[in-house]
Amino acid sequence: MTISRRWKIFFFMILLVLVTSIATGGFEKGKPDKERSKDNLYAQLELFADAISILRSDYVEEVDSKKLVYGALKGMLSSMDDFSQFLEPDEYNDLRLETKGEFGGIGIEISMKDGILTVIAPISGTPAETAGIKPGDKIVKIDGKITKKMTLDEAVKEMRGKPGTPLALTIWREKDQKILEVPLKRAVIKIQSIKKAVFLEDKIGYIKLVEFQENTARDLEAAMKRLEADGMNALILDLRNNPGGLLEGAIGVSERLLPKDKVIVSIKSRSSENDAVFKSSGKSTHPDYPLVVMVNEGSASASEIVAGAVQDNKRGIVLGTKTFGKASVQTVVPLRDNSAVRFTTALYLTPSGKLIKNAGVVPDVVIDREESRDEKKPDGSDVFEKVEREGAPRPKEALDQDKVEMDNQLDMAVNLIKAFKIYKPQEK
Repeated sequence: MTISRRWKIFFFMILLVLVTSIATGGFEKGKPDKERSKDNLYAQLELFADAISILRSDYVEEVDSKKLVYGALKGMLSSMDDFSQFLEPDEYNDLRLETKGEFGGIGIEISMKDGILTVIAPISGTPAETAGIKPGDKIVKIDGKITKKMTLDEAVKEMRGKPGTPLALTIWREKDQKILEVPLKRAVIKIQSIKKAVFLEDKIGYIKLVEFQENTARDLEAAMKRLEADGMNALILDLRNNPGGLLEGAIGVSERLLPKDKVIVSIKSRSSENDAVFKSSGKSTHPDYPLVVMVNEGSASASEIVAGAVQDNKRGIVLGTKTFGKASVQTVVPLRDNSAVRFTTALYLTPSGKLIKNAGVVPDVVIDREESRDEKKPDGSDVFEKVEREGAPRPKEALDQDKVEMDNQLDMAVNLIKAFKIYKPQEK
């Protein structure tokens, strides 16, 4: 078998331009180190070009060049970490719509965790939440297709679709040691940052914030001012099952809670030149009333930034369970055909310097929600083998609909606020 030298040179140049465009400046700044590296980039690109040439000339069917390059990019990005990915043009467009608060699907935020497609949180008011999907659920099948070898973007694409069309998820709920079949219908997902802004009792305000978008800080400002006008003297900010969103939203929300010149979050990147520290400006500060921030395992990213800022600055109490541990900076760079690469460029640290990624934020007051408390521990079996062995669940094993109305975590938050109110006047 002979590989055309012309094709080798052609593909080598294409790949060289592609990689250079993705990492403009990064390779140049680190050039001396790269030259000393055993894993020389340009030698590997030639190997890559060889593989593409072989596939083009000898694969059993004619190969689509675009499909080859897209596939290579998907593999390259997914091999870096759980949150980096290549976005095809339609996926990139969906991402832009999501940040503006409207997209089509079932309404869950997902990630890869330990190599398994995992629910970070269902989005409030969506088909996923209505069906009873919970943070931590492992998605092992989508419409009967095993997810074991799916990339994150492939899984998202499978779940997106025309509103009204059916979708079935098979999940493994580790806490209950159960396989569950979840029937859903896709819908247009419209997200409002603030789901609730009400009084609970004794002028204690309660704000449920479900995602961080472009207008989140503005929406929170309006909600807080309205409650303050009616006499709010304490606040419970509920970030449970909030999967995060935009960094700007997290900073804007923290601005409303912290006094001037307090560190909100710092960013640690590969190059110290790109490190940054964000502090509160003091322009949007509200009264220093008692504050409780509620979190759980479905609180991620921007939610963790806010919880960490409140906790480390001792502005209030963080209550609930340990957060998800996804506080990293993803940068999206559009490419020339309207596709994009989304990759991790930095990590978030709390004001005291604690790394959030994988560790999460541990609340000041750790309390499980009673309706989901389970002392069982995972048995270590392979999730996918278990699903194949046990098959689809019987109808009686379908998801619970969370019929219990009580919320012991919220009750505890209210009791803490009451204790603050009694104690605070004596602090003089």
